[in-house]
Amino acid sequence: MSAKVKTPKEVKETPLMKQYNEIKNKYPDACLLFRVGDFYETFGEDAVRAAGILGITLTKRGAGSPSETALAGFPHHSLNVYLPKLVKAGLRVAICDQLEDPKTTKTIVKRGVTELVTPGVSMNDEVLQAKTNNFLAALHFGKKTIGISFLDVSTGEFLTSQGNEEYIDKLLQNFQPSEVLVQKGTKNNFLHHFGSDFNLFYLEDWIFKEDYANESLTQHFKTTSLKGFGIEELTEGIISSGAILYYLSETQHNKIQHISNIQRIAENAYVWMDRFTIRNLELHHSNNHNATTLLDVIDKTLSPMGGRLLKRWLALPLKEINAINHRLEVVDYLKTNPETLHTFQYQIKQISDLERLISKLATGKISPREINYLKESLDAIIPMKELALKSKNEALRIIGDNLHACELLREKITATITADAPVALNKGNAIARGVNEELDELRDISQSGKSYLEALEARESKNTGIPSLKVAFNNVFGYYIEVRNTHKDKVPENWIRKQTLVNAERYITEELKEYETKILGAEERIYKIESELYEKFIMWCAQYIQPVQLNANLVAQLDCLQSFTQMAIDHNYVRPEFKDDFILDIKDGRHPVIEKQLPPGTPYISNDVYLDNENQQIIMITGPNMSGKSAILRQTALIVLLAQMGSFVPAKSATMGITDKIFTRVGASDNISMGESTFMVEMNETASILNNLTDRSLVLLDEIGRGTSTYDGISIAWAIAEYLHEHPAKAKTLFATHYHELNDMHEQFHRIKNFNVSVKELKDTVLFLRKLIPGGSAHSFGIHVAKMAGMPQMVIQKAQKVLKKLEKSHKSEGSVDLTTNDELQLSIFNMDDPLLEEIKEEILNLDINTLTPVEALMKLNEIKKMVSKK
Repeated sequence: MSAKVKTPKEVKETPLMKQYNEIKNKYPDACLLFRVGDFYETFGEDAVRAAGILGITLTKRGAGSPSETALAGFPHHSLNVYLPKLVKAGLRVAICDQLEDPKTTKTIVKRGVTELVTPGVSMNDEVLQAKTNNFLAALHFGKKTIGISFLDVSTGEFLTSQGNEEYIDKLLQNFQPSEVLVQKGTKNNFLHHFGSDFNLFYLEDWIFKEDYANESLTQHFKTTSLKGFGIEELTEGIISSGAILYYLSETQHNKIQHISNIQRIAENAYVWMDRFTIRNLELHHSNNHNATTLLDVIDKTLSPMGGRLLKRWLALPLKEINAINHRLEVVDYLKTNPETLHTFQYQIKQISDLERLISKLATGKISPREINYLKESLDAIIPMKELALKSKNEALRIIGDNLHACELLREKITATITADAPVALNKGNAIARGVNEELDELRDISQSGKSYLEALEARESKNTGIPSLKVAFNNVFGYYIEVRNTHKDKVPENWIRKQTLVNAERYITEELKEYETKILGAEERIYKIESELYEKFIMWCAQYIQPVQLNANLVAQLDCLQSFTQMAIDHNYVRPEFKDDFILDIKDGRHPVIEKQLPPGTPYISNDVYLDNENQQIIMITGPNMSGKSAILRQTALIVLLAQMGSFVPAKSATMGITDKIFTRVGASDNISMGESTFMVEMNETASILNNLTDRSLVLLDEIGRGTSTYDGISIAWAIAEYLHEHPAKAKTLFATHYHELNDMHEQFHRIKNFNVSVKELKDTVLFLRKLIPGGSAHSFGIHVAKMAGMPQMVIQKAQKVLKKLEKSHKSEGSVDLTTNDELQLSIFNMDDPLLEEIKEEILNLDINTLTPVEALMKLNEIKKMVSKK
């Protein structure tokens, strides 16, 4: 009779795999690291992914059997090596540990997920970057506005705001969250507005409810309302913040008392920059490989906290003159008091990452050695506090006054934790002598062991006459006496043989067994006492979370200000002067990034820029390709940005009124992958600028209209410049163009002034002087640039011939004057033509105030078809 073959449905799960599958079903979208003995194992699809990411061996469990499954694992002590790699690859990782000692149970060991690590929720030093926040974001789409919140669980920073799509997009670009929480029902909405570059995780819609969010936040902060945080009116922001707290509880992050505050990102307090401007100015990121960003140049911070805060200051420049001047005054003071500067710099270097250390303490994940780092960092603050209090600068004195000495905490750490504390509690010797009497006694027993064993070995060797006898220890037999075979006839009868080796025998004695029980019991008890004392001490230290967080923030501020000071000293920057007017007056301005990249000894050609709302509102900059027009535009924006961050600036002098918005349209930024042409992208970006102008805006436009045909481009550029001139806001504008026809605008529009980037024409070449001078430019020297780029001589010669022909033809035919359209109109229509009347009627019936851009384009297309039929 043949044996019955089991079908797949009948395959019996082992108890271990049954337990694994039950836990995995609770975390279906996470990679489950399942602790089995001394290893973390992954199974099935998780194993295939983990093996690929980690470069570990992929094997099979139950190979050849119906229950065969992929298997990959690594030693448990290597978790900190492998976990960061999984998280950086974008995986959510559930860490499943053994919740009881296997020795204490005869059934399967109890297991459970102790932590869910995701890209946006991690405390692991290997996952985190020192000078970069690791933000988790949550978005809530309301009926009229979008709420957004950011949390860095590793530092405790919790921020919220709300606004339209453009504002939320700007915040996402600035904060660059590692993970974004979105409600499932709004997935397509998010992708449409903000693209697919973010690491998204979808939560159920019920989580995004106002009542639930309010209750979650007030319970966490132990308050009756959110008024004290100034966010009570941000309904959508509150909902997104509640979603973040929900996500923390779902990822097993329950010890979060270091998240002690939530701050509003006040839209009106900071300079507005849209995503195009942030990208175009290359503030902290560049699409060009190995490009130097502004952050690379200005970051001279000495601490992780300072590095992170500097990024925030760069993303959110100030608009309030007093706040800016407070920062500038500190920089000025430090620049003129080098001893104070150097003391601050030295002390800041002694300070570890206070924000992340105190967050680890709050979550119970701080090691004894890190406790000592915390104490040393707090020690280093004392000289800074004393120096700041003695300062003649008011802003520094305020910082000194607010720095917390944390005297009792520092004293307790010294008294409780050993000076050479271990990297992990289980390494032993974490609690200092004198803290616990029993612990000290047990340590004496444990530490006397070596000398006791040496004495026992010498005594037994003498008593038995075995010179090579030795006492040793292993995990299988514990303590034993080893005797070589040549002397085994001398072994006393009361010794018990335990193991036979090739050349020796191993024995135990009653005395050794008693000693072993005493020693091993002492070590076990030592670990238990140390663990209990350490846990209680950490809980006591938690009362200092907020003072330490405040210290961390103040040290970060000082670090940013010393960074500005050092930059000013190193690169000869000057203090900008702010006035309550609408003037921007930069003398000998320089581009902070380009200046740093020049070969040693090469001077940067500086330039003056003057703009106001009454006489010189728009500067039309013409000049050859490669002459530096774009650099002048960018450096103007960067000088304004640096000034409003509270930094000195690269110029001989800079006087300015506050700028509230910076708009740039610089260079071609194709979105072809999204089905948009260069020209369409250019028009979208420009439309965004024209629809958001204020009287304190700074607008930088570079080569507008070059994505279409020449006359289309000239017409569009002209119309945009005219719109900016006639707009009531009179926004200050730098307009770089290669359309020399736009030089004629200054005759009709009195606030438009022509400037050009000068060149010197020599016999066979053109020398770029990179100097901005009054007046228009008549040539683009494009052919010369082609020659510089190494274009074949034949192509250059042909281009010159064609250019001469075109110029000759252009002169003979006459050019269209864009200041009047009468001749153009007459050339197309007979004035009595009924078609003209029909078009006139169409235009007069348009309600421009309600017309959308798409409807305008469609209407224009209709008129074009009417004309083409003629």
